[in-house]
Amino acid sequence: MQIKLPPDQKMTVKCRVEGGCLGPTGDDLVSGFCDFVQSELSSWEVDLLSWKVTPRSDNSLPELQYKLAGRNLSHEQAKRYLKSFNKNIDELEAEIHETLIVLIDEYMNKQ
Repeated sequence: MQIKLPPDQKMTVKCRVEGGCLGPTGDDLVSGFCDFVQSELSSWEVDLLSWKVTPRSDNSLPELQYKLAGRNLSHEQAKRYLKSFNKNIDELEAEIHETLIVLIDEYMNKQ
């Protein structure tokens, strides 16, 4: 059974990407890469999550941030939210990082 939540009940995962992960000219490419990743991630668990992929210009901000109904969630709160749908946050985060690696290669091959 697939769960479909209305947009205001979906947890937003904000993923901040550093230009350095795209090599020495990454700062010039990171905005385009984020747009590319945003379009790729939009198909992931769209029934439970929404995605926001942006360049990470402030290293004091976390790489991954979770929100629900406009409020920031701690990692533990996000974990409980996902657990209520039998989803595992550690698996989700690992999948995000693995996918970013694949998408970096794909994006760089198009440049």
